[in-house]
Amino acid sequence: MTHRSLPVACAAFALPLALGPAQAESYPLRAVVFGSLDAAPSSFAANGVKVELEGGRTGPVILASAGFGRRFETVLCTCGSRAYTARLARYTVAAAAVGGYQWTGAWGVAALYAGPEASMEALTDGLGVAILPARIGLRLHGEVWAHPSPDTLVNGTLIAGTARGDVWSRLALGYRIWGAYLGPETSLYADQTGYAKWSLGLHASDVPLWRYRLRVSAGVQFETGRERPSPYISLTAWATAQ
Repeated sequence: MTHRSLPVACAAFALPLALGPAQAESYPLRAVVFGSLDAAPSSFAANGVKVELEGGRTGPVILASAGFGRRFETVLCTCGSRAYTARLARYTVAAAAVGGYQWTGAWGVAALYAGPEASMEALTDGLGVAILPARIGLRLHGEVWAHPSPDTLVNGTLIAGTARGDVWSRLALGYRIWGAYLGPETSLYADQTGYAKWSLGLHASDVPLWRYRLRVSAGVQFETGRERPSPYISLTAWATAQ
């Protein structure tokens, strides 16, 4: 992460810390606020809110999020008869507001969402900046947090969007140890530019910290245009306001 990313990263965690403890007994809805930070050569910070219209039970849900990311790309440039390789940094601002339905039970929670998304990107080689046109599209989002048994966790997420022509997926397994679920995780991301990355690591999910819950992950990440894998660290915090 560069110093440019730090304000967004701070905002990602300031939101749940500020809103998490709020209580309003007359408020008919349940809201879950969250912030996340993925730190690696390809980094992303985000925050958002999930509103459950039935107070955490089966029923309609709304999910809104916004984030900022940076990644490096290697491209082949041509200038007349001269060709050379350039190293570019791509900065992305993205936001989405989707609605859907969730199913809850003793087995866990599953949800499906759909709605609009928007993104804006900028490319720089360190000398100049090219701002790309803003794009608006459709986002589809599905996720499941299942407990095959009281001490096990299966988490799967799949998100696809047309604004950037991208898809992201994550699968994690966990076993309860010391009050949290520990286990392996893997994720995959790809978009229409030809860029792709995938990661393999370990996670600790549902870690209690005062009024909040955390997920901490670490492992190795592989990216298009990078010969060697690099380490990554991911941290997510969430809290419920009811």
